[in-house]
Amino acid sequence: MEEKELIKYFKSLGLTVNTRTKARGHQGFFMKNRIDISKSTPPHRVVPTLLHEFAHYIHSKIEPASIKSCGHLEVIFKSDNPVIETELLKVTNFVDENSLCLRLYEHKERVKVKIKKYEKIVKKDYPGFQRSKKFTEFDSYIKKSKAKYLLKYDRVRVLGGLFNHKAEIFTIDNIEKDFPQMPAAFAAYIRLKSAQRKQLRISARINRYRKYYKKPSELFARLVEGLYLDKERACALAPYTTRRFYELLGEGYYKELLNIL
Repeated sequence: MEEKELIKYFKSLGLTVNTRTKARGHQGFFMKNRIDISKSTPPHRVVPTLLHEFAHYIHSKIEPASIKSCGHLEVIFKSDNPVIETELLKVTNFVDENSLCLRLYEHKERVKVKIKKYEKIVKKDYPGFQRSKKFTEFDSYIKKSKAKYLLKYDRVRVLGGLFNHKAEIFTIDNIEKDFPQMPAAFAAYIRLKSAQRKQLRISARINRYRKYYKKPSELFARLVEGLYLDKERACALAPYTTRRFYELLGEGYYKELLNIL
């Protein structure tokens, strides 16, 4: 089916379809018999996105609690075979390359290189330095310096004293300018701590993405997308799961999805 046919069919089922919204999801969103498609969705992505959101609708009919719980693969496929999740993740990676988090992993690797660079600078003056242990020489020095605020933030605005209302702004990039007397090893250590914070943030984002893409409701929706985009490839990536899917589809388990696929 083409876009207009799909929308007409969805509306015949009592669904409200909006294709000119901001959408609460990346490109589309489903909730309470309503499908929103973002107006910024590229033309070639509209149909796959409509199918993705319709799959959520079908899932909500099979497993009503899935709207809040994200569902269970055992219910969606009436099987507890662990290979299902493994295969669906492969289809997800094919359908949505963002699920691979490649840019985030590349960014994380670049930050890792920076950490090693800063560590090398610190060790030049303090050979016994270890990231996992206290840097006592630095701790003694930093107590008397306003640079201590940069241990938690890359950019800080420090207010003046009681009779001085002028604020000072310090940043990671201007350490040498703002604190000309600071030893190079200590400046490198502050930047090392900043890089470690960044590394933690990237890891947290990767974990959030991985958790999102592993949700049963999302795995099912991307399978439907994959079967539309390239049925042969989807079946090759998930032989057991697609076979099971078509068995249930033929039995009417996926309800109105049968009329589309």
